[in-house]
Amino acid sequence: MCPRGRVHTAVRRIRVFFHTPTPRALRRTDPPVRPGAGSRYDKGVLSMADDIGEDLIDMIAENDLTGIRLWLAEHPPYEIADELERMDARYMIVPFRLLDKDRELEVFEELDPVHQHEILVGLRDSAFHELLEEMDPDDRARLIGEAPAKIATRALAGLSPAERKMTAALLGYPEESVGRYMTPETVILHRDLTVGRALEVVRAKGADAETIYILPVVDDGRRLAGIVQLSDLIVSDDESLLKDIVDIFVPRVSATDPAEGAARLMQEANLVAMPVVDSEERFVGLLTFDDALEVIEAADSEDIARQSAASPVAGHYVSVTVPRLARSRAVWLLLLIVASTLTVSVLSHFEATLEEVTALALFIPMLTGTGGNVGSQSATAIVRALAVGEVRVRDLPGVAWKECRVGFLLGCALALIAMTVGWMVVPGGVAVAVALSVIAVCTWAAVIGSTMPLLAGRSGVDPAVVSAPLVTTLVDATGLLIYFTMARVILGI
Repeated sequence: MCPRGRVHTAVRRIRVFFHTPTPRALRRTDPPVRPGAGSRYDKGVLSMADDIGEDLIDMIAENDLTGIRLWLAEHPPYEIADELERMDARYMIVPFRLLDKDRELEVFEELDPVHQHEILVGLRDSAFHELLEEMDPDDRARLIGEAPAKIATRALAGLSPAERKMTAALLGYPEESVGRYMTPETVILHRDLTVGRALEVVRAKGADAETIYILPVVDDGRRLAGIVQLSDLIVSDDESLLKDIVDIFVPRVSATDPAEGAARLMQEANLVAMPVVDSEERFVGLLTFDDALEVIEAADSEDIARQSAASPVAGHYVSVTVPRLARSRAVWLLLLIVASTLTVSVLSHFEATLEEVTALALFIPMLTGTGGNVGSQSATAIVRALAVGEVRVRDLPGVAWKECRVGFLLGCALALIAMTVGWMVVPGGVAVAVALSVIAVCTWAAVIGSTMPLLAGRSGVDPAVVSAPLVTTLVDATGLLIYFTMARVILGI
């Protein structure tokens, strides 16, 4: 993907979308309004609405091929890709086939894999193989790796021997590993070259490389010696040796390492690209920032879905069908409703206590809601801290102690409000029981919310699976147990 296309991709991914209804038969569902600036629709941030794609939808419906070509010529690849992803697969192929050859690949690489598969199904063999041949090896490997077997076989069979070899090598790495995302198309420099000679190599081979801003430097055994930036080459004396200016402290990762960890490391180190090596420290490729951005986006999207008690759904939200969205959420909701029976069991066990002091029932919603909120806050904070590397599983004792104190302080503050309200509507003993229960529940919820993701990580389970709704459900049941036990002790029931 070209640098310009990567910038467009990054911009597209951080845009905020607002939904507005529009009665268009070609769309799978109602399209969102996308804010924008600096375009020909200069009507303010939120006034663009569906203007970008409205004309395109009308022209496809009217089979206005000339108008579609003009529309495509007026819009950048990232906007075209966004509009295609909102359409039904039957209509998506029409504007795509009308793209100029030099823009077809740019638009295709902007699409999500799900929609790339839909495009490929609608292409003739010649166009199908030509498009795949022109793709970057890393993008092609991920596309084929996620494609149905029929498309994958057809894709590999039509590649040239050189491209097939590169693609097969990347597919040989584990799924979700750095090897699946790195690019092998790089300019490799030997550490004994002079700066002048190195620049000649870059000029000769740079056109075939995905990036030349970061250049790997190797020794005689192709082992990575470090990297040199193109800017450093340009400003250095031509007679200087690369080994004198190479950065030997640059972070590196193994091709079999998890891609998310490598992408987070790139983000932390502010790198444009990071070298990838094999088990013998030989250079095998570069992980570029655009691919790292895709990895982080996918990981964050998955974590958000898990934390909201849903399964991740591939593809553009607008184009995902209602049954698929329902299926992604139904399993988790079924598990949570089963887990919530614990709350019913606790209430049933303390039924006699409630009959004796009915005023206790008034504060059940407040206690369960407060405990659930505290637990959710704690769980969300720890899952996020784990994702960005701020805490590790071995930090569990320290995290639990810190969150215990945080929960206690929050409980004390909230207990003052609870006691004030309770004193006005119920006997003093009940108000005291409620206040002390708030302190205990908040402390317990903070500990549970912080330790469950860490324990999940230690067990090899994705910490995001221990989502806020799951923590809330558990805290509800245990919080009621604390509340009724506290009331029995204080009120002498």
